[in-house]
Amino acid sequence: MSEETMTIREMCDVYDVTPRTLRFYESKELLFPVREGQKRLFTKRDRARLKLILRGKRFGFSLEEIRQLLDLYDMGDQQATQMQRTYEVAKHRLKDMEEQRDELNEAIDDLREQLKWGEQFLTDLTTQKDAAQ
Repeated sequence: MSEETMTIREMCDVYDVTPRTLRFYESKELLFPVREGQKRLFTKRDRARLKLILRGKRFGFSLEEIRQLLDLYDMGDQQATQMQRTYEVAKHRLKDMEEQRDELNEAIDDLREQLKWGEQFLTDLTTQKDAAQ
């Protein structure tokens, strides 16, 4: 690995992704590796973009949202537009995640109640069966 570029294998090892993932992001025009014959060489810019893609995916951003945010990098305003838009999208995503968490917590509580009911029902059946014998 040179300072400037990394092979697909090196990228996979460093970022814990598969070659298929890298090729997919390339096909979606999120990464732009340099081609030397069949060999793909990923630049510092590709590495930075991959970090942002992976972080965005972890937070539940769609690939289209990630692409739009990455495309704002070259606006020529020292990333002010990119940062502002990222902040807005992230705030919205956080709100969605918190709502999902609340819904999940409610479902967990409901399931616990159902399990308690089921446990009591089974205990009662066992008690009735033992009394009948």
